[in-house]
Amino acid sequence: MENLKRLASEKDFTLKGCQSIAQVVSLGSSNQTEIMDAKGEYSLASSKLKLKRRRSKHRSCNMLMMGSFWSLAALTQQERRRKRIRRRVERRRRRRRGRDMWEFPVDLVTEILIRLPEKSLMRFKCVSKQWSSLISCRYFCDRVFTLTRQKQQQPRLYMSLLDEGGQRELLSLSLTSPDKTCFVVDQDLSIPGLGGFFLSGPRGLMCFPFRRTACIYNPSTKQLLTLPMVIPDIIAEEDQGRHPNRYYIGHDPVNDQYKLLCTVVISSDHLRNLKSEHWVFVLEAGGSWKKVVLPESYHSHVPFALGRSISSGSVIRYMAWRDNYNCEVVCFDVRSEEITTILVPRTFGLYVSIPVTQMKADIIEYGGKIAIFEHSHLKDGGVPEIWVFEKEWSRNKILVVQPCQRHLVHDVELLFKGTTQDGRVILAPLKLSCRFYILFYDLQSNDLRKVEIQGIPEFWFDKECCYIDLRSMDESESESVIYLET
Repeated sequence: MENLKRLASEKDFTLKGCQSIAQVVSLGSSNQTEIMDAKGEYSLASSKLKLKRRRSKHRSCNMLMMGSFWSLAALTQQERRRKRIRRRVERRRRRRRGRDMWEFPVDLVTEILIRLPEKSLMRFKCVSKQWSSLISCRYFCDRVFTLTRQKQQQPRLYMSLLDEGGQRELLSLSLTSPDKTCFVVDQDLSIPGLGGFFLSGPRGLMCFPFRRTACIYNPSTKQLLTLPMVIPDIIAEEDQGRHPNRYYIGHDPVNDQYKLLCTVVISSDHLRNLKSEHWVFVLEAGGSWKKVVLPESYHSHVPFALGRSISSGSVIRYMAWRDNYNCEVVCFDVRSEEITTILVPRTFGLYVSIPVTQMKADIIEYGGKIAIFEHSHLKDGGVPEIWVFEKEWSRNKILVVQPCQRHLVHDVELLFKGTTQDGRVILAPLKLSCRFYILFYDLQSNDLRKVEIQGIPEFWFDKECCYIDLRSMDESESESVIYLET
């Protein structure tokens, strides 16, 4: 190229020089062509290589993604296996702890548990199945009931409110003053929608009618049982009407069974064409109503409209009318399921010329015997009477309210609402007022004591008609852990 530049500059265009120039040019042209061809081949090879690398990279990414997916699935499966294994180990540990805990003698565990409050016992039923079955068994409940009865207990009062529209509420009251002159409603323990007529029942249980059936409530365990409806055999005719069913609950200590007695009554006006029958329900699993076989000497009767019942031993007793002027004490043996009656003679002057609509007498226990507390003349003269039955009826005592306490009963319509554990009679005014009170009548000392009731919801005072029922229980009864089955 240097020679070519030199020849061109010297303008020496000889044949030899021209041939040299032509040779160089042809050589350069061929080389340039070869170089261009080489460059083209190199560019094509580079493109193919890049495409191959790109495909390889894409294939590697796909493989990486697939590998990550399978790795994640494998990790998830391994985590699930670990969780299953942990759960199995935890269950084994729990079972082992339960077995170790239950290695204590059952008698020792029972002696420890019966000394605990009933609220703690209800919580401890969740500890294990063994504890739940132990706390629910009848033997354990009887031990708790016996132990708590031996302690000095404070009384507790339960009040049931019911209006004409069916609205109801169960109130729990406790003594707050040291002189025991005031019961206050525990607002946290009030139960709207519960309660009704006649809060009767043994060992802390409450039995009351609800619509066309009966309910049993344990205020300690908060257990509520609604029994099936009774389908009676007697049918009311055109001139007859059905009286509200009356329910009574009793306990058979021999067989340790609770039974419910239902009295079904139909009659015409003034207790004419009176018919009655009785049904019994055993409170146990699979229980059902069974008709009571009546003796030949049986007379149809209707229980006192506002009367109470007493349950002593295995016998339920209540007062009933045969007609407008003849009354009797009905006795139902819970164990044998037999009914007997004790006629109250009119010759005693207990209720001479006092019809069923005006009679105020109720059955009580007095000195361990059946007695009748007659208070028809308490409002006007302050003179109640007590009749006691041993082999026959006899007037045991005529009480005269002390002059300094006469204002408590004078011109006040009082209703009998049962007795306390120490035998005092509970009397309550017929109407509910904002300054509501009850009277405790000690029949032994002939002493009246007024106790105020505070904390009743105010809307109950606006009711035109409100029925009131009371039930007095000590803490041994109100903390009963009896568990019932149906």
